[in-house]
Amino acid sequence: MQLRRRSLFFAPLASLAARLRAQQPRLRLGYDTYSIRSWGLKALEHLEFAASHGCSALQISSLGDFASLEESYLKRVRDRAAELGIALDAGTGCICPSARAYRNRKEDPAEHLRRALRVAQQIGARSLRCYLGDFEDRLHPQGIGFHMENTLRVLRAVRDTALETGVRIALENHSGDMQAWECRQVIEEAGTDIAGACLDTGNPVWCAEHPEVAMEVLGPVAVTTHVRDTAIFPHPRGCAAHWTALGDGCIDLVRLAELHRKLCPQAPLHLEIITGRPPRIVPFYEESFWKAFPKARAAEFARFVALVKSGSPLMKPMVIEDVPGVDVPEYLAALRKQQWLDLERSLAWAREKMAA
Repeated sequence: MQLRRRSLFFAPLASLAARLRAQQPRLRLGYDTYSIRSWGLKALEHLEFAASHGCSALQISSLGDFASLEESYLKRVRDRAAELGIALDAGTGCICPSARAYRNRKEDPAEHLRRALRVAQQIGARSLRCYLGDFEDRLHPQGIGFHMENTLRVLRAVRDTALETGVRIALENHSGDMQAWECRQVIEEAGTDIAGACLDTGNPVWCAEHPEVAMEVLGPVAVTTHVRDTAIFPHPRGCAAHWTALGDGCIDLVRLAELHRKLCPQAPLHLEIITGRPPRIVPFYEESFWKAFPKARAAEFARFVALVKSGSPLMKPMVIEDVPGVDVPEYLAALRKQQWLDLERSLAWAREKMAA
């Protein structure tokens, strides 16, 4: 009887919370095309997928997601997006010439960025996502600051093209390369008239940073986003983290949506669902880890530790990519299906829980 009375007490509260979410202004919901990368879809096919799933935004993750860079094809993409009422963001990869992730050594990064900006303009995109590098770049003898300066030089070199095209360069806090305050520093020194943030909620954990800290710091300069959930939990070396579909992890995504509305309501909520990766250890109990973060902020790290202590491992099955034998057709088919289903259910979760 006591349990029944308790459930009768909480039921109206749950109903009230649902009604309050429904009354909030809805965020523009979309996804980053990398979410279903194994399908090999091109821009026009992604637009049809997005429309069939009720999306009003789409981030085309790379130039390789276009079947062609010819003007006629890009016009078709722009026109179809307009017909479907889908706002576009474009994307490219690493733009830092000294980062290990910059693999196109035959093309000057500034010239590549100019070319990508013009493609973004032709499809009617509002922003172009790019990034510096990854965690390994923090271990450079001169630290991450060396790569930040090189990235800043590239951004300054394309300033005229960015102003001419009207496309904002969206610098992502990417895979452990920069903490949020470092990313914002580069953006502000480049100029917020040409640059902003591609705010990623999954990558901060590799920098021992709480996703809410990233939102608070980068939200005011964010022009686009990458949103996903993470299962995070204590480990003898620090913590382990595992990206998941929305709702399967430990991140308070409802709180992040509230901050999103407050700090960057104009930025679409793009889901970048990356499942199929094994858990990764963040060894913050080891001295060597902190050599990569000589200017880490204690108060921000304390919030991250509290998140770790409150978390738990993923207790659901997941097909993992990075293991031997993934070239088996049946295994590849399972990975593809998982990406599709995890994106679909994440879009549904975002609508229901985040009022997107």
